[in-house]
Amino acid sequence: MLRKLGLTAVLSIMACSAQAETTWIMATGYTEGSFFTQNIRKFIEEVETKTNGELKIDLRPADSLIKLDAIKRAVQSGQVQIGEIRMSSYGNEAETFNLDNIPGVASNFDEAWTLMEAQKPYFDDLFGKNNMSVITYVAWPGQGFYTNKPINSTSDLAGLKLRIYSQQTRILGEKLDTEAIILPFAEVPQAFATGLINSLWTSAQSGTEVQAWDYVNTFTYTGTLHQKNAIIVNNRALNALDDDTRKIVLDAGAAATTRGWEMAKAAEREKEQVLADHGMTIARAPDDVLERIEEIGAGMVEEWLNAASEEERSVYETYRAALGR
Repeated sequence: MLRKLGLTAVLSIMACSAQAETTWIMATGYTEGSFFTQNIRKFIEEVETKTNGELKIDLRPADSLIKLDAIKRAVQSGQVQIGEIRMSSYGNEAETFNLDNIPGVASNFDEAWTLMEAQKPYFDDLFGKNNMSVITYVAWPGQGFYTNKPINSTSDLAGLKLRIYSQQTRILGEKLDTEAIILPFAEVPQAFATGLINSLWTSAQSGTEVQAWDYVNTFTYTGTLHQKNAIIVNNRALNALDDDTRKIVLDAGAAATTRGWEMAKAAEREKEQVLADHGMTIARAPDDVLERIEEIGAGMVEEWLNAASEEERSVYETYRAALGR
């Protein structure tokens, strides 16, 4: 009888242990080679190690489960518990998503970090109203032009069939006298092959992922934009965790922000070297190009201020004050 009771107790303990294990599904649009995904892998490792495997996170990268632009909705609905998004993709929902996608607003990593801190309270409230929390922010490296000729002045941009990726970069491209064409990143190789585009506007990170050296020979860096990606969590899933596990997730998210920023800086340098190793010329944009981009950006900020809500304008003013401007 005692032996039977002992076995029952063991089975009960085993059942409770099994029930304590939770698995989250996580979606991202980026490949394993991306520093964004590498940062997520480190985040997952920290969570699983510190929870002793009681919370496991099953990452589905490279659009393999959900396309990048659909991840926010999937997290909100609970289709997946956690995901990575590119925040500038949601400018139709709130003007604040567009802010760091305007040329010149955050032209380097320090400015991008200051903008992130100014936006956090707004995003906490916005995502919270939609049953989500932002636990990590990571900046993109700066942008530049991929072309088949050097960019020595603004006149060298005129007439380029330039692939861009947002309404803000479309405006920039058009005001630089290019033929600006919005395309999903996955369609870039085919667009080059068919002659739809002959140039890109993107980062060194993205240029290496698409093997830009197969299509162009020059990368001209401008900086200009440092948009953010974010890791977001469904609040029902987050609140279902016990207090200790929830704190581990949030702390790991904060650590991923700090680490991700450093990884972005390193990726900017490393990926430019990869481009150079494949025979591409790496250049810095001439002053007249940078001045024209700044001029275009200033006009776009004025338009943004007119479209933004009072609360969103307050975020921008907080950011400018933090920069001492």
